[in-house]
Amino acid sequence: MSSHTDPGALPSPATPAGRDGLRAILAEPQRAVIGLDFDGTLAPIVADPEQARAHPEAVAVLAALAPKVASVAVITGRPAEIAVRYGGFAGVPGLEHLTVLGHYGAERWDAVTGEVTAPEPHPGVATVRAELPELLDGTGAWIEEKGGRAVAVHTRRAPDPQAAFDALRAPLTDLAGRHGLIVEPGRLVLELRPPGMDKGVALLTHVRELSATSVLYGGDDLGDLPAFSAVDDLRATGTPGLLVCSGSDEVTELRKRADLVVDGPGEVVSLLRALAERLT
Repeated sequence: MSSHTDPGALPSPATPAGRDGLRAILAEPQRAVIGLDFDGTLAPIVADPEQARAHPEAVAVLAALAPKVASVAVITGRPAEIAVRYGGFAGVPGLEHLTVLGHYGAERWDAVTGEVTAPEPHPGVATVRAELPELLDGTGAWIEEKGGRAVAVHTRRAPDPQAAFDALRAPLTDLAGRHGLIVEPGRLVLELRPPGMDKGVALLTHVRELSATSVLYGGDDLGDLPAFSAVDDLRATGTPGLLVCSGSDEVTELRKRADLVVDGPGEVVSLLRALAERLT
């Protein structure tokens, strides 16, 4: 379900449920949660995840939107501290209602306090990390550290990225399973992390904590599907929601389930700007 954003215009979702969600947000914004993925949604996808940064206009737009809603929650697989740094979210006036839920909600950073709260890391992550170099030798894949709470294997810079991804999926799933972890596939990345937390759990928990009456969630990758399902669950129990896909030809499943498809972080920012302007 797609629609494109015109500068300054608030696009109409392509589905009745999406239109209901948008109407609910506009009617009572102070009880709305705006949930957003980071990489691919607020920040363009880059070959080296350490070089990822939020879209240049994202912080200003979020600062305009956040005071008008119950919460803006950035929900990411990255460590919360890294997402805050790469997003440029710390110390920004207007972002007092911003929360970053890192490691799929296992970590939480609130703009008001500037502090990260988190449980102890799963011991399997360190064990898996120690075994990965031998398993990846010669594949062209490389390892991204995620603060001891997860580890990601990227194939985007391998000679044949998709072939490397396909070849590694089974052995990495076996390795993760032996140490009590799961594998989360994404856009040419396989993340090994503890079970029990995903973006859906994180979003549902946040929405319920705030007694929100509407929700928007925007994402771009397979890891965002649990959050899409969470919004579906909320809709089924009477909380309207809007699902936004930050368009990607690499992940068609998300596009098919979205109420609104926009063309990457630039158009996500345009959508959020238009929403903030409507809430003035």
